[in-house]
Amino acid sequence: MDNIKNTSLLSILCEPGELTLAIDNPADGSVVGYIPLQSETEIDECIRKSRLAQKLWQKRPAKERSHFLYRWYELVMENQADLARLMTLEQGKPLAESMAEVAYGASFIQWFAEEGKRAYGTTIPAHTEDRRLMTIKQPVGVAAAITPWNFPIAMITRKAAPALAAGCSFIVKPANQTPLCAYAVVELARQAGMPEDLLQVVVHHSPEKVGDIFTRHPMIRKLSFTGSTRIGRQLIAQSAETIKNTSMELGGNAPFIVFDDADIDQAVQGAIASKFRNAGQTCVCANRFYVHDAVYDQFVSRFIEAVKNIKVGNGLEEGVQIGPVIDALAKERILQKINLAVGQGATIATGGESLDGCFVEPTVLTDVQHSMSFLREELFGPVAPIVRFSNDEQLIHQANDTVYGLAAYFYSRDITRIWQVAEALEYGMVGINEGIISTELAPFGGVKQSGFGREGGQEGLEEYLETKYLCFGGIN
Repeated sequence: MDNIKNTSLLSILCEPGELTLAIDNPADGSVVGYIPLQSETEIDECIRKSRLAQKLWQKRPAKERSHFLYRWYELVMENQADLARLMTLEQGKPLAESMAEVAYGASFIQWFAEEGKRAYGTTIPAHTEDRRLMTIKQPVGVAAAITPWNFPIAMITRKAAPALAAGCSFIVKPANQTPLCAYAVVELARQAGMPEDLLQVVVHHSPEKVGDIFTRHPMIRKLSFTGSTRIGRQLIAQSAETIKNTSMELGGNAPFIVFDDADIDQAVQGAIASKFRNAGQTCVCANRFYVHDAVYDQFVSRFIEAVKNIKVGNGLEEGVQIGPVIDALAKERILQKINLAVGQGATIATGGESLDGCFVEPTVLTDVQHSMSFLREELFGPVAPIVRFSNDEQLIHQANDTVYGLAAYFYSRDITRIWQVAEALEYGMVGINEGIISTELAPFGGVKQSGFGREGGQEGLEEYLETKYLCFGGIN
């Protein structure tokens, strides 16, 4: 922590006590620091203050809101190195990945600083001579979010930036494993001049209790959640009591397909990037690999060679490409899935060993059949199971044979096949000859049980706006 120059980013840290939360470094188990926990009464007070702040913020011109957002973006980038180090300390990902995430998270603030000035209404041709019809866009109101530990800054800015640009206030409950990044990025928003009650962080010893408060509180009009499908179902059900506007970015089971006409080197490069970023702990990472018979041996040999060269270690060490998984429970779950796969007939081609601490060796599984039950689950770790295929039609069926529909990837150079497969895949996002697809410029989100709603792009702003229809009569 001594290397973090902007000490204001650490202002939330406190002495350990009964009502504090210890933040652990998954790389070595050391305590990074302690933060205070809030009571249910304090969270309710935060929501009430948020409502008052939102009423005032909504009245500010869009251009003025844009100014505050752009200054926030500048401060995040000015403090990129400090934020990245803080992220690696509490989340574990390599420092280079943390630096990239800070820039990625900041890009949403920059994008919506501009996009918020384009919340256009429409003029509608009237059906009688004495009427004029139009629509205007207005903010939803108080917006709340529950965000995960795997991208502790980007998952906040991707939600908060459009909400603030639209004229909403915003309250975030970060994962209890990674709250320091949340407090740090919100501190920079306040340094940018945003009112203190406009953008708030709440942390409670029970994440479930915060979800219960957010979903049932009548002042919260929008809830955005990124996390598991299981928790998403609960939040949707609870939100029904107040008919709350919700967005859900839930689980994934992304297929990564290599056709017989693919550029194999390009496919291997994309596979490494998609599968092993953040130790495989991303909702859009490749979960199931399908490789055509004609190129199977070629792809697998090159892929295994690349995987063997991945350096695993503490994210603060130079050259490390994969850090620890988030905690011991995550490691145990990943190793159990590897053992399950082997029990069902898969072969460990490389990796599979249990390393010290919270580290998992990058693993490739071969002799995998689509029918194996472990393929139906989100692995959420550095494990790559590879299935052979020989028929395009059968492949499409297998790729779509999941309740999830977040992201999919495929490699081909046949333009006809590219269009056919892109349209046939039942996913909200498809990477074609590309393993990293997320950008602030395009809508991010899934279909089926991967959720609904979009983040990023012009669609991201719409999630925090209501359309109001105005009918003017008596005009002659």
